[in-house]
Amino acid sequence: MNAQAQGSAGGGAPESFYVAHEKIYPREVKGRYASLRNLAVWVLLGIYYVLPWISWEGRQAVLFDLPGRKFYIFGLTFWPQDFFFMSWLLIMAALTLFFVTAIAGRLWCGYACPQTVWTEIFLWMERLTEGNHSQRRKLDRGPWTREKVLRKSSKQFLWITFSLWTGFTFVAYFTPATELGAKVMSLSTGPWETFWILFYGFATYGNAGLLREQVCKYMCPYARFQSAMFDQDTLVISYDERRGEPRGGRKRSVDPRAAGLGDCIDCNMCVQVCPTGIDIRDGLQYECIACAACIDVCDDVMDKMNYPRGLVRYTSHNAMEEQRPMRVLRPRVMVYGILLLALLIGFGVALSNRSTLIVDVIRDRNSLYRELPGGLVENVYTITFVNKTETPREYRVSASGIEGVALDFDLPLPITSDPGEVRRVPMRIQAPVAALPPGGAEVTVTVEAVGAVPETIRRETRLIGPAGPPGGR
Repeated sequence: MNAQAQGSAGGGAPESFYVAHEKIYPREVKGRYASLRNLAVWVLLGIYYVLPWISWEGRQAVLFDLPGRKFYIFGLTFWPQDFFFMSWLLIMAALTLFFVTAIAGRLWCGYACPQTVWTEIFLWMERLTEGNHSQRRKLDRGPWTREKVLRKSSKQFLWITFSLWTGFTFVAYFTPATELGAKVMSLSTGPWETFWILFYGFATYGNAGLLREQVCKYMCPYARFQSAMFDQDTLVISYDERRGEPRGGRKRSVDPRAAGLGDCIDCNMCVQVCPTGIDIRDGLQYECIACAACIDVCDDVMDKMNYPRGLVRYTSHNAMEEQRPMRVLRPRVMVYGILLLALLIGFGVALSNRSTLIVDVIRDRNSLYRELPGGLVENVYTITFVNKTETPREYRVSASGIEGVALDFDLPLPITSDPGEVRRVPMRIQAPVAALPPGGAEVTVTVEAVGAVPETIRRETRLIGPAGPPGGR
């Protein structure tokens, strides 16, 4: 009989099938992997919070100017026409995640995931105000006193301030940081800026301060589909059951083999330091974020017991079961690596050869052609110039492909455009009727941009004459 049925039969309220959440108080840990995590936290957060304040050529180094439809990334300016570069980057990011996961499991989750990074900072502020893990547990279970109010208030002040600063920094990537700072100080931020500062600040507070490991366990989809990227040679955090079992407590002077024990002293330190509250000795679990805190604390315990390190370690299933060296290079990893390298090289080549000028020539389809005095035929076009530089540009336009072809504009030459301007100019192409073959002929329009960034663009179009059928570009 299930729990709900038992409760109903007894006349009482039915029991819930869901376990109530218990707050996890992860123990502090030191070691080589903890040092790597701390380094990753400071580097990643340093980049996030410092970048909006770096200037580059008189403007913010990294700025996503949505109203101006321009993305500035140091010396590069990206336009809506460059959107495929972002798609390219996202594909490379996904493939990098597959590549790293195939080699070392959830390494991203343990060291670089924003949830992990910000949670580490919030935990640090919690330790600063409320003490170590046992002091925090005692404080939460104790009655409300003046000390508890002060400690809880101090923590909330730090959390809220840091969350709002995080939200401010996020918006500073879209509104220049100095301009946004002046608006905040004068309480004159726009409605959308205010909304996103508060929204992103609240999201940071909720995810890193309140939810923490619940995001990794219940909300993050990566934990669910990671197994599709694992194989028997993927590097994961594992407990050496052959060496550790049977576990049991003992004095340091006791020989474990003589006592019929393994190296695990059943201290539960690996459980106490785990940010998601799992026991790594139960095997690989989807809640494990591969932070390696259990490795650091177990190695410390092994050192104190004068046992070899590595009872809990990074290894693969095959290496653990067959007691052989790990196999990193294998077909899946090599395919991921080759694809990623090819995409990376292609991205670099495409970015270095990126055009700073877009030219488009569109023929007016409302009028196929016009006959002019002197045996000439004329087609009307619209030529569009997109100046993707930060300086004014001057254009020289010419046509070729037919004997006697010429261009005619209604405005003075040369044509100019301002930085970032999309300029559309009416243009007429004229040529002798006698030079046109039946059906018209292809004409090459050449645009030369002169000035600080010289560039030449050629576009093909079709000139239609009396003997030619409808159609063309």
